[in-house]
Amino acid sequence: MASRSPIHYSVIVPAYRENGNIRPLVTRIFTALRRVDSPIPPDQVEVIIVDDNSRDGSVENVQSLQQEGYNVRIIVRTTERGLSSAVVRGFYEALGDNMLCMDADLQHPPEYVPTMLAALSPSSTFVLGTRYAKGVEMDKDWPMYRRIISSGARVLALPLTTASDPMSGFFGVRKEAFLKARNLNSQGFKIALDLLIKAHIPSEAIAEVPFSFGVRSEGESKLTGKVMIKYLEQLAELYWYKFSTLIIFAGILFIVALLLFARSALGALSPASQAK
Repeated sequence: MASRSPIHYSVIVPAYRENGNIRPLVTRIFTALRRVDSPIPPDQVEVIIVDDNSRDGSVENVQSLQQEGYNVRIIVRTTERGLSSAVVRGFYEALGDNMLCMDADLQHPPEYVPTMLAALSPSSTFVLGTRYAKGVEMDKDWPMYRRIISSGARVLALPLTTASDPMSGFFGVRKEAFLKARNLNSQGFKIALDLLIKAHIPSEAIAEVPFSFGVRSEGESKLTGKVMIKYLEQLAELYWYKFSTLIIFAGILFIVALLLFARSALGALSPASQAK
């Protein structure tokens, strides 16, 4: 029996009730990897589904794919919930040093997986699928309200990073960079943004791959009012994480300026100054 090639690349897919998308996702990923122009050998890649106890047939679906020869496995979480914590769990479980996160809903086209993985290197420790590159029609198939929400969320994050699309859930990171991150927000909505800040990824280490969003074919959207509130909470935490020293310094300067102004004003009102 031939030995399996070592795994250098891991594709992490957080999932909840996405059974209808798992088979097309996995088969399309490996079809793209088997193309003659793929820069990544398919036998060096694993796919990890991190499922939040969906009980929708996902486990049986993955078992069937395994029997057909696909290098895919599933982690079923019974005590944890949430997209970001699922991604973090998958990254810790990954065998590969080059790790890619993508959604299970096929809105992140699997055909881009080889290019995204190949963009990772010791000098490019983070790769981001961006919808804001030249020639990309951003979220062209989305309804207007989704476009407005997406653009607004991006604008709010711009002071935190130079990345063109930090809101993208289609991203990759080298394991050594991931392990440098501390205090990751497991309840946050955008784990890529959290990693960019807390792993201290420099601008020159970010590679960007233009892509257009696909259309969800199965399941339901996870975008809710609660998710948007969680994102705003995450932003507040990240602003404090990155700018707390500056904020504290500005606050101290403001207090000192107030004290000096008050001292000057009181001096001007004192009897001695008025006698002059």
